[in-house]
Amino acid sequence: MIITKQIITPLGKMLAGATDEGICLFEFPYRKMMPAINKRLLTALNDSYEEGEHPYITTLEQQMHEYFTGTRKEFDLPLHLVGTDFQKTVWNGLLKIPYGETRSYKQQSIFLGNEKAIRAVAGANGENCIAIIIPCHRVIGENGSLTGYGGGLPNKKWLIEHERKHSGKSNQMEMFGG
Repeated sequence: MIITKQIITPLGKMLAGATDEGICLFEFPYRKMMPAINKRLLTALNDSYEEGEHPYITTLEQQMHEYFTGTRKEFDLPLHLVGTDFQKTVWNGLLKIPYGETRSYKQQSIFLGNEKAIRAVAGANGENCIAIIIPCHRVIGENGSLTGYGGGLPNKKWLIEHERKHSGKSNQMEMFGG
């Protein structure tokens, strides 16, 4: 069973999902990709959703509260990644982008060992369904522009500014027109 619960955040309602292996979903429910994400999760896990409480969701709520107040910079809850091997490689690579920093899609592709895989990396980024924790919001265009975020560009900008503010690193949001 995939236990789900809506969580209120400063960015609005988000949907959390957990299995006994870990968090498998933390996403903006209005994302255009949600039908595909739901299909992937339900098919791969051969399971169904049930609203309720789960210890991993309780931990997620606590860690999200700490993140949004600026006291948590890394998450330490179990994740249940559901995707192809390539997607999992990309998502694990995202976990290595330091809090308060950004990388371009090209930099992320080079980091993953294949500079020519920019589009594939961007596509796997878009398939990430564990927002914020797997920080796909930290990936930007090579020219510093904010591009492609399922939760919307205003939320991506907010998350990047929030992390820079609490990281002690200089605010470089002027490159984003902010």
